[in-house]
Amino acid sequence: MANEDLFKKIISHCKEYGFVFPSSEIYDGLGAVYDYGQNGVELKNNIKRYWWDSMTLLNDNVAGVDAAIFMHPTIWKASGHVDAFNDPLVDNKDSKKRYRADVLIEDYLNALDDKIAKEIEKAAARYGSGFDENMFRSTNERVIENQNKRNAVHARFAEALNDGNLEELRQIIVDTEIACPVSGTRNWTEVRQFNLMFSTEMGSTMDDSWKVYLRPETAQGIFVNFLNVQKTGRMKIPFGIAQIGKAFRNEIVARQFIFRMREFEQMEMQYFVRPGDEMRWYDTWKKIRLNWHRAMGLGDSKYRYHDHDKLAHYANAAVDIEFEMPFGFKEIEGIHSRTDFDLSQHEKYSGKKIQYFDPELGQHYTPYVIETSIGVDRVFLSIIAGSYAEETLENNESRVLLRIPPELAPVKLAVLPLVKKDGLSERAREIADMFRFDFRCIYDEKDSIGKRYRRQDAIGTPFCITIDHETLSNSTVTIRHRDTMTQDRVAIDSLHEIISAKVDMKNLLKKVME
Repeated sequence: MANEDLFKKIISHCKEYGFVFPSSEIYDGLGAVYDYGQNGVELKNNIKRYWWDSMTLLNDNVAGVDAAIFMHPTIWKASGHVDAFNDPLVDNKDSKKRYRADVLIEDYLNALDDKIAKEIEKAAARYGSGFDENMFRSTNERVIENQNKRNAVHARFAEALNDGNLEELRQIIVDTEIACPVSGTRNWTEVRQFNLMFSTEMGSTMDDSWKVYLRPETAQGIFVNFLNVQKTGRMKIPFGIAQIGKAFRNEIVARQFIFRMREFEQMEMQYFVRPGDEMRWYDTWKKIRLNWHRAMGLGDSKYRYHDHDKLAHYANAAVDIEFEMPFGFKEIEGIHSRTDFDLSQHEKYSGKKIQYFDPELGQHYTPYVIETSIGVDRVFLSIIAGSYAEETLENNESRVLLRIPPELAPVKLAVLPLVKKDGLSERAREIADMFRFDFRCIYDEKDSIGKRYRRQDAIGTPFCITIDHETLSNSTVTIRHRDTMTQDRVAIDSLHEIISAKVDMKNLLKKVME
């Protein structure tokens, strides 16, 4: 299946099965804004709980906050967002479509990577176990040509980004003959910067109102509460502050479903360390965060690190964790060494001393910060994309399923009476009520048992139990496993122990610590 076709199927599946809806759909929608449906919100909440528990339970020196969305406007001046929170945009004069110049170039580089990967894949299939990839890379003319081309463009691209050279960005687009995906032409405007913050007015009248911003990130709410948390929690360096919350960016080039939206949710943790220790902690958190993603079991090979070509004004090191989406490897989390930029800036602009007294060193200093910043919506999309599968069964029927980790699945268990008579429905409802206080369990009696199994497969329900006539005589049920479709006969009294052990969030948390 072509990746584009797969992505369209995933988007359609999300709507059909209550995961994600276009926002304001009855009014023809609102661009790059989405609502989460009844199954989507459960999955999203489970993702957030998994992250929150991994931060606050697995680390006794990480505490949480929930800062306001509206903040004093000077905060965004201090953080650099007013002056530097921009995207380089370019328009195609024929299609009238607007694009991020850096994304166009990144897509070009990814296309070269794909060409190289395909050459290696074909060669590996041809030569079998005796294939030497390193030798092939160094001797194959097509691979060498594409690699040299990529290296040359990448070097120019990285330099242009770091220098803020918009003219060079456009020249790279021209030199590499990047065409507009819509018009197919190369008739580009100059590259311009566009600030991404939403602004509004706060106040009762026009005369006393003042300009405030919808926060473009959640990190600043952590930084301005640094001393509040440190003092009230008696926290000692190193320690972290975690937060989950909404952020807003006026993305002109919003695309790829929920991957890039104007209203989204972040899970961020700022880890405060001694100056000079930051790179050690940076490496530590890189490993911890990759373990967190891999623990979900979507496939280790689907993740990779990607070092930044351009460092943000506050950072001295930055890396992305990328996931292989249907549209290529894309960032789902960033780990940044932010130095002491943020706390120093807020100390400067507020006039308040924001420093930590280290009793071991006997001195005050401004801590350095390691940030882990992850998009809830992007993790959501990675789970859906990574778990989506289509299978042809032995009887030539087909099924669509989501192999969502049981701990994160929206519904953990479906209780299904074989038929709606002979007391089976009543007994099934009694069994469903047994789990009411433990996890999300649903009752379904409509349609044939086969159709009901398919419905549960499609939303990722890991277990179904069927109540039949034998249940009434010996208090046993069949438990069906989503991924294998195997069925076991078990006693009703053992159900709670069996299901609870499989869906317990502790399973994922223990893997993170391995």
